[in-house]
Amino acid sequence: MNQLPEEFKFTYILAVMIMMFFVGFIIFVVLMYNRKQLLYFKEKQLKEAEHQNQLLQKELEKQKSIEEERERISHDMHDDLGAGISALKLQAEFLKQKAKDDDLQSDIDELLKTSEEMNLSMREMLWSLNSGNDTLGSFIEYAVQYADNFLKKTKIKLQSESIDILSETPISTELRRNMFLCLKESINNAYKHSQANSLKLSFFQEGNTFSMNISDNGIGISKTHTEGNGLRNIKRRMLEQNGECHILKDGPGTEILFKTTLNIEN
Repeated sequence: MNQLPEEFKFTYILAVMIMMFFVGFIIFVVLMYNRKQLLYFKEKQLKEAEHQNQLLQKELEKQKSIEEERERISHDMHDDLGAGISALKLQAEFLKQKAKDDDLQSDIDELLKTSEEMNLSMREMLWSLNSGNDTLGSFIEYAVQYADNFLKKTKIKLQSESIDILSETPISTELRRNMFLCLKESINNAYKHSQANSLKLSFFQEGNTFSMNISDNGIGISKTHTEGNGLRNIKRRMLEQNGECHILKDGPGTEILFKTTLNIEN
């Protein structure tokens, strides 16, 4: 085979070198572009993370401000309104001792009853406002205490149980308040309509699912019974909290089950 002339060899080698140079240049450009894109995305992620941190910080500051305001209102109510109600009650008791007219004493008794109801309502609001009560343990303790105080003047005996409850599990103020109002309405209905002599409060926790069961051994609710405002209200409250309310009518007595999902951060 004839050897290629030296000029062709030189041209061939030069062409290969030029091609290799261009390939290397293209690879270099691609690598630099990818590096620049990577740096851009990292910088963008860093800015987004910084922005999210700023938003989180603002939200934490907002929540702290709200909690401080709640505490301030709670203290003001306790100091001012609480003292005023206590003074009103003392004055009414003093007037009752001096009053001789039966009608006047009856009016004063109504005044004392109203002041006591106002005092109880104020205590409930103070409990609701106190962010230190935003745990399942605090809610259950207060719920049982309320039920016991409400029923001790009636013929209905109270039983309570807590199953797998983690006391420090957080519960939002809004959910805590609505669950308590549902409990109040249910106990009041049992007292007025059930003709029961026993009522049981049961609290269950399974992960982030919390259930409250209120059952009595009364006459129950007829399947043809039309729901009143009270039952409609507790169902509405639970729906607003993305929870459930089931009124069980099978068997003796009445059983009401409240079920909700807690926002627990892992």
